[in-house]
Amino acid sequence: MTKVKAIIYCRVSSKEQEETGYSLDSQEKLLQEYADKNDYQVIKVYRISESASGKQVRKSFVEMLQYASLHKASVILCEKIDRLTRNLKDAATVDDWVKEDVKREVHFIKESFVLNGNTRAHENLVWDMKVAIARFYTNNLSEEVRKGQKEKLAQGWIPMRAKLGYKTIGEKGHKIHIIDEEKAPFVRKMFELYSTGNYSLKALVAVMYKDGLRNEAGTKVLKSRMHELLSESFYCGLNRWKGQLSQGQHEPLISQELFDMVQERLTRKVANPQYKKHLPIFKAKIGCVECGGTITWYTQKGHWYGQCNHYKNCSQKGCIRQDRVEEQLFAYFDKVAPKSERVLKWLEGAMKESHVEEIKYHTEQRNKLTSIIQGADRRIEGAYRDKLDNRMPIELCDKIMAESTKEKEEAILTLKKLSDDRTAYYQAGYAIHELASKAKQIYQSKKALNEDKRLLLSYVFSSLLLNSSVISKNYTLAFDFLAHWMPKVNKILEPTKNPTKMGLLVLQSVPP
Repeated sequence: MTKVKAIIYCRVSSKEQEETGYSLDSQEKLLQEYADKNDYQVIKVYRISESASGKQVRKSFVEMLQYASLHKASVILCEKIDRLTRNLKDAATVDDWVKEDVKREVHFIKESFVLNGNTRAHENLVWDMKVAIARFYTNNLSEEVRKGQKEKLAQGWIPMRAKLGYKTIGEKGHKIHIIDEEKAPFVRKMFELYSTGNYSLKALVAVMYKDGLRNEAGTKVLKSRMHELLSESFYCGLNRWKGQLSQGQHEPLISQELFDMVQERLTRKVANPQYKKHLPIFKAKIGCVECGGTITWYTQKGHWYGQCNHYKNCSQKGCIRQDRVEEQLFAYFDKVAPKSERVLKWLEGAMKESHVEEIKYHTEQRNKLTSIIQGADRRIEGAYRDKLDNRMPIELCDKIMAESTKEKEEAILTLKKLSDDRTAYYQAGYAIHELASKAKQIYQSKKALNEDKRLLLSYVFSSLLLNSSVISKNYTLAFDFLAHWMPKVNKILEPTKNPTKMGLLVLQSVPP
């Protein structure tokens, strides 16, 4: 005797259901046992996970009915009515499928209910009521989710999974995003490199993959995904939800200024180099004073030459050789450079001396946070002992431990940020002075690649313009400050009888 063909349909719609006995495996086991008991031949199993979207669920539902019709499976096995459908449209579709053939049936095992063409009127009423209840449950759940999302946004947190560079901590209903120290450096570097104008998206993909950036599947982050990440305002501290921006409570990975600079390049408001194997050093780096065009570069007899890309309509004719541009830039390098290692050492000491109060503040804050962490540890330990000895209600002990743990975690995060902030000023300040002192040496090094030289130019100059054969420049903010003060510092710190005293006079005149 030929067995009746059957299809198993399993579905979980939330993580909580997955963890409280409604797992796909438990459903499939129950339905398979029912099929064996009733001598049904299971020809297909559909498993719809909690991660599936509404469209995916609908697609699988329609596909299941089509498969049943095509392979002449007359029985569908499901745990409960709300596992199969939660809306009137799908319920009507199931009704139509059943009534097309008198042999077709849908079995809901836990409710001991069978839907077929001979289902009696009062049983159909039960079917309609349970579909309506399931529909109400879905609508109510959606409403509660929207309310929860709105409240979370009002508190400054975004109700979604962590972005690349962040991780999620906290308990259900109180989850927040904090910086993932393992992946965050990749995101920062990605923004910093693209902001220089030295990289196209294709070149950036290759560089970041080489440095170790991977997607969740462990493969290369593709160009389209890279564009999405660089467009993500979350990284500068803003939450974007349904097209609306709001200030977030999470710690930004990058500054607003860096984010805006990257957006200008992404939207082509600022020239970006196209990906080429041999990229000219000054590609998209120099503009034309006369017409605002970009100086383009070509090779002739072993030398690079630059010319305005509007040369046919521009009053600035002729071209300029690359080494002539470099000679002028070297003079600009010299203007911002500390003249000796001695000057560099003095500047390092001066920066520390000028921030004594900042060091005192950081020390006080560190002691305060350390005290908070130690106090939280004592409360956690005390509540745990009280719980074991039944000296306090278990609920109260759990509440004390949860609140103290949260307070401790927040203090640890603040303490780490405080430590990073304390050293950031000295590291950045000294690095800028050191870069200024070695810029010319780095540029002229035989080991320096064109990409390295382009990156150096981006750190020093915000823009370069060509007027006839003369290069004019605008320094970046940090190097503009050095251009104003470094000549004075170098002059005063030339060998004298009392260089330290003279140096302090300069420091007092330098704005913080």
